Parts: sequence; C-alpha cells; structure tokens
Amino acid sequence: MNRRSTGRRSTGAARLGDGLTALCGGALACSILLVVGLLIVLAVNGLGCFWQRPLLRVELDDGTVLLGEVQGREPIPETIGAAAGAARMRLEVGNRDVDGRDFVWVDEPRVVAHEYPADAILLERLEWGNFYGTPLELRRGADLLARGPAQVWQSFGPLHRRKLADLAAVRRLERKEIGDVNHRIEQLRLAQRALAAADLPEAERSRRARALDGERAAAEATYETLTQRLFALRDELDAERLVVQTVQGESREIPVSSIARAVQPNRLGTPAKLGLYAERVWEFVTDQPRESNTEGGIFPAIFGTVMMVFIMSFAVSPLGVLAALYLREYARQGPLVHLVRIAVHNLAGVPSIVFGVFGLGFFVYLIGGTLDRLFYAEALPSPTFGTGGILWASLTLALLTVPVVIVATEEGLAAVPRVVREGSLALGATKFETTWRVVLPAAAPGIMTGLILAMARAAGEVAPLMIVGMVKLAPALPIDGRFPFVHFERKFMHLGFHVYDVGFQSPNIEATKPIVFATALVLIAVVTGMNLIAIGLRNRLRSRCSSSN
Repeated sequence: MNRRSTGRRSTGAARLGDGLTALCGGALACSILLVVGLLIVLAVNGLGCFWQRPLLRVELDDGTVLLGEVQGREPIPETIGAAAGAARMRLEVGNRDVDGRDFVWVDEPRVVAHEYPADAILLERLEWGNFYGTPLELRRGADLLARGPAQVWQSFGPLHRRKLADLAAVRRLERKEIGDVNHRIEQLRLAQRALAAADLPEAERSRRARALDGERAAAEATYETLTQRLFALRDELDAERLVVQTVQGESREIPVSSIARAVQPNRLGTPAKLGLYAERVWEFVTDQPRESNTEGGIFPAIFGTVMMVFIMSFAVSPLGVLAALYLREYARQGPLVHLVRIAVHNLAGVPSIVFGVFGLGFFVYLIGGTLDRLFYAEALPSPTFGTGGILWASLTLALLTVPVVIVATEEGLAAVPRVVREGSLALGATKFETTWRVVLPAAAPGIMTGLILAMARAAGEVAPLMIVGMVKLAPALPIDGRFPFVHFERKFMHLGFHVYDVGFQSPNIEATKPIVFATALVLIAVVTGMNLIAIGLRNRLRSRCSSSN
C-alpha cells in the first residue's frame, strides 16, 4: 500500500513538473514573440519611411489635381456614408508653404484620372519640408541658366553639388572660425571682469587692462572681418534659384542652397532606390536635426545618450561596488545593516522624477552653484555649473541606478564560497588582499550583471533628465576641439526625449510618426550595443575566473 501511494505521488509530481516546464517554456516563447513583434513593428514603420515611393498625380471628380506619394490605404468608414468596400488613400502632398498641409485623404471612387509623371520632382528642403512639382527654370538673379524640365534637371545636378559644398564651407566658417573668435572674446570679457574684482596694485591692474583691451579689440576686428565674409558667402549661396511649379499651377522660387536633395522618383530604378535608401538611413544616423527635430538626423541625440550612459557607468560602478563590499564583507551583520538593505531595496522603487528633483536641488543648485561662486564668479549671474548639464544628469542617473548595482554586487559576493576566503587568510593574506585579489575577481561577473541592468535602465529614463540638463535641441556637443575638450556643463540631447518630443510635441504628428518609430529602433539598437559590450566583458571575466580556478 505504501509503495502504491509513493508511486502515485511520484507520478503526480512528475506530471506537475512537466506541466510547470511547459508553462515556463510557453511564457518564454510568448515573451520572445512579443519582443520580435515589437522590433518588426518598429522596423516596418521606422525603416519604411526612407524608401522612395513613386509620385502619383490624381485628378478628382471636382477638378482638384493632387501630386504626392501614397503613404497608405484603408477602407472608408461606413459612418461617413461611403459605399461598402470603398477605400481611400493617404497622399503626402508636401508643399507646406503653399497650402499648409502635408497629407490629404483621397477617396478612390472620386479619382477620375491618375498617372505617374516622369518629370515630377521631389525636393527635400532644409526648411518647409518636401516640395512636389515640376521644374521650370534655373536662374541666377535676372540671368536665365536653363529652361524646361529636361534642361533644368541636367544643369541642376552639378550646380547643386557645388552649392552643398559652399554651404558646408559656410557652416564651417560659422562653427569653427567665428565660433573660436566668439569664444575668445567671451574669455577676454570674463578675464576683464575678473581683473576688475581682483585685489591688485593700480599700476599692475592698468597694465593688464591695457593688454586685455588690446587683445579684445583685435579679436573683435577679426570677428567683423569674418562676419563680412560670412555675409558675402550667404549672398552668393542664395544667388541661384530654382523655379518650380506645383501641380495646381502655382510657381515658386527656391534657392538651390536650401535644397538638401532633389529626386525624380518616377525615373528611379531599383538599384538607384536602394542607394537612395542607404543614403537617407546614413543621413538619419549621422546628421544634425532640422525643422524642430522633425527632419534631418539624430546624431546629437545618439551622442548625448551614449556619453551620458558612460559617465553614469563610471560614477555608479565604484559607488555601488564599494557600498556592497562594505555591507557584505566588512559591516557587522545586525539590525542596522538589515535596515540599510531594506532602504536600498526601497530606493529602487522611488519614482524617477523624485531623483530628478533631488538632482536639481543637490547637484545643480548646491554643488553647481557653489562651484560657480568659487571658480566662475566672473561669469555670474550667468551660470556655468549652476544649471543643468550632462554631468549632473549622469550623476542623477547614477543615484537612480545605484540600488541595482548594490544588490547585484552583493549577490555576486555572496556566491563566492567561504572556503576561498578562509584559504586566502590561512595562507597569510590580509583582509584587504583577500577582498581585492580573490573575492572581487570571483564576483566580477555578478558586478557586471548589475552594471548591465543599470545601463539598460539609465538609457531609457527621460523624466529626471528633463529637469537636470536634457533639452530639445543642443547646438553644441559636450565634446569639441576647444579646451578643455570635454564640457561637462553643457546641455545635451537624448533619444528617449527625442521620441517624446517628435511624437507628442510636433505640430504635424502624421509627418513625424515614422521618425518616432525609427528613433525608437535606434534607441533599442544603442542600448543593445552597449549591453553586448558589457556582456562580452562579463563573459571574458567569467572565463578568466573559471580558468584560474
């Protein structure tokens, strides 16, 4: 009887174990499917916007003529009285400066004629978005350079390439030469203010003041010369203009230098479309944003996100590891240490916006304001470190993620066998030598796991960063060629906030929707890349530790 009961219990336990295994496997499969589905949605909606579609010209039953790219089709809702099975298409017509709209819904039953005109062109402009139309003339002031679609298109290519090179030279002049002179003038101004507040003999003060005045006058003269040169280059940039006509018959003059790209979509073959697609993707990843972040690239946001995460990692690693090391290896276990561990676990559940408020008050106002009063008094009331910047944002995220590192490090330290510590001490090593040379290398994989989790969380946080340094548009990167080369006080852009800003703050949601998906996909790729680097380091440490054992 006892054997039968034992057999039934064993069979039941085996079936229960098989059921739980199947349940866990199903949950894992569902999780993988959800992740894959998310990536597919982001890839289709984000990467699809870079593919060039043909330009369709349609004529409606009321005489309206439209030209644009078909961005999607859907059934017409029956609630608006449409016939069953009727469809409508969403046509991107561009020409925002002409009629103020980018997209038009066209009921297909109303279309009486349609064609794909070969001479239709798409102009990607630096301002006002895309323009769809037909080229008429190419002019330089009152001089006619070319007339007719074929002649204009043949002459436009070389001229446009030259204008893009001139535009790049103008931007280099603005950012490099004029920027350097502006920076020098500002440094001299601050030096003059510091000299006025310094306690010096009058003769020495006068001598230094004359020297600074001379340097500033020379710098301002250089600035005026460069400014006149810049104005002349800008006038030369706007000399050539492309005369285009909309499908409704209206003419517009567009400076050639304001056109980022010109395409004849209906003449492109598949290889040309693939090349254009790769060019647009590369521009999206490496270029500067324009049109209030709704066009152009997202490189500053990528750079700011990666730099912030790395600064946060350098700050949180020693802080979290040392705290966990003390709690596990040196602190006397008791009620106080138990309360500290509870506080650390509770700290992980504090809303991130609370950390942002703390960072604003402690890092920005207290520490940053103190640094300004001690070292940058001549710049006051304009703050240097007493305002939001990438350093304070990184330290705020370090505080946000330090509980994750502490918990993971403690678990890694606890996994090191006690006999290893005792063997090291028995061989004559001190407590510090045992911890530094034996325990920490063995716990390194667990420490790296905590750092990976911290990096993943920090890269996606947005709420605290909005308070301590993140902005919609940062014209200057935190790293440049001017001393001290790394500017921790500067504000920065972030991919997470870029998604929020473009998706919810843009005046034209329909036009920016693909950018939201593409930016989200880039954010996932950036986080995945940083995590893979950390995972590779962890695996190397783990293999080195196992081989040494």
